[in-house]
Amino acid sequence: MTIFNDFEKLQVVAPNFKRRLSGVTSTIIQLVPVQNATGITIATIGPGLPNHLPKIRYRDLWKLWKKPNSGKNRIWHARRNTEMLAGVIMRDVLRMPVKLVFTSASQRQHTGYTKWLIRRMDGVIATSAKTAAYLKVPHQIIMHGIDTDRFSEVDDKSKLKAELGLPIAQKLIGCFGRIRHQKGTDLFIDTMISILPNAPDWSAIIAGNITSQHTAFANELKGRIHNSGLSDRIIFVGEHTDIHRWYQALDVFVAPQRWEGFGLTPLEAMACGVPVIGTDVGAFSSLLKDAPYSALTSETDMENDVFQLMTNIESANQEHAAIRRHVTDNFSLDKETANLNAFYQSIENFTYPYI
Repeated sequence: MTIFNDFEKLQVVAPNFKRRLSGVTSTIIQLVPVQNATGITIATIGPGLPNHLPKIRYRDLWKLWKKPNSGKNRIWHARRNTEMLAGVIMRDVLRMPVKLVFTSASQRQHTGYTKWLIRRMDGVIATSAKTAAYLKVPHQIIMHGIDTDRFSEVDDKSKLKAELGLPIAQKLIGCFGRIRHQKGTDLFIDTMISILPNAPDWSAIIAGNITSQHTAFANELKGRIHNSGLSDRIIFVGEHTDIHRWYQALDVFVAPQRWEGFGLTPLEAMACGVPVIGTDVGAFSSLLKDAPYSALTSETDMENDVFQLMTNIESANQEHAAIRRHVTDNFSLDKETANLNAFYQSIENFTYPYI
């Protein structure tokens, strides 16, 4: 564990008060190293984070009473209610010199308690226009980005397929994410059961974790596949830490979610040069806008839209560089980091003494 002790230089704290991996946790894991590389000094606090991230111990929180070398306030960047509440207590009860920032990814009406917390923030960020529509306070939209070095094109797709144990001669269509009703895994599988008998040169792969509460759902889906006679062409490949390699092996990616807070999978696929068909949830309408050979769909239109892209895959393959460029130009981690750092700097009494 990398214990952070240089509190005189500390400018931003990124709390993570949830042990289980989530989209918020993943955001922190990706952003903190990039933010630190820009010259800002940021540390995390809380469970569920990898050891390479700089982390404050709970017993060292008292050190936040002392202002940093700049003589200004630090930023406490919350992304959950519990983290907002902790920030309010630190600032208003313990009188620590902190400014509170909250990032909201929620696309639903906030509870009265959440609204109360949000009104006490010094700055509020929305991850998309849809999220912003539910905020009743001044805010700025800063969309998530991804690591476009990690998620990139591969030179030899056939070699990669062989390394991953995938059928080399088949084109591949994929759906990645946790296996559950919310993520629309069943919609993807039903679409594949309908399409694949008429597309003998294609196979489908499903990557993602199956938690205990969704085991019955996954088993029912596997039963559907078995009954369709497509068990050798619709394949569950499990959860992988090297998920970028599985994206790189694909020809088409489908994001069939029924609900999503933001949703990074379309960006991860497109950064690998893979066209995407996605439902109109989360930030997908913004992510897929103007992306070559990528489009929104609905539950009723999914089969037709996916089949049309599969039949036009040779044309789509000619545009793989443009598909990737759509992400590198608009949704890189570097761009998100620059926007966040500028937002921090706009908060009253916050400056960068080391840049």
